[in-house]
Amino acid sequence: MSASAAAKAQNLIRSRRLPFTRWQRTLKRSVDLVGASILLVLCWPLVLILALRIKLHDGGPAFFRRRVVGPKSEFDAFKLRTMRVDANEMLRRDALLRRRFEVNFKLKDDPRITSVGAKLRSSGLDELPQLWNVLKGEMSLVGPRMITPIELKKYGDAAWIFGEIKPGLTGYWQVSGNQMAGYDRRVAMDLFYAEHWSLLFDLKILIKTPARVLRGSGV
Repeated sequence: MSASAAAKAQNLIRSRRLPFTRWQRTLKRSVDLVGASILLVLCWPLVLILALRIKLHDGGPAFFRRRVVGPKSEFDAFKLRTMRVDANEMLRRDALLRRRFEVNFKLKDDPRITSVGAKLRSSGLDELPQLWNVLKGEMSLVGPRMITPIELKKYGDAAWIFGEIKPGLTGYWQVSGNQMAGYDRRVAMDLFYAEHWSLLFDLKILIKTPARVLRGSGV
């Protein structure tokens, strides 16, 4: 991150540590409930088809639970499984692969991803089960990128945003084409979203999301 970007990020950290107002939270939650309900009705047949495709590919479970950080507590975010059944074991066995992963908690050309999973990730369709997390109130349609508890330390002073804002099914970082960005850049973008949130900002992100999916950019 450049010196100017770092300074801007620090200013954002200091500028406000206040939660949304009650009215803002109610408005955002209302959009989540309506949007997630409509999308679940429309998408559940597709989710079932994709789940069957995963099951037939290697016989493993179709769904995967990822333990992530939320404002109230940790919770399990649902996804369609895109990795091999022994993905975690592969990471434990391969020290070099593990060190590469721990830099940004992402791997380019990740050898653990299945052929079916690669297609799902490129479209972002593996995230569809998280609509259930949105309905449960654990996630929002738009928000910061969900992170695991071990990743929280990488946010440093900016970790406060995960105590105030629910992780999003999509977000500012994802639609900006920065999926492989380093953690400094991720923190800056999540902070920008937290400090500049508005209903219009969320709607702009939601409008951009289908285009990213159709281009196979992953969201």
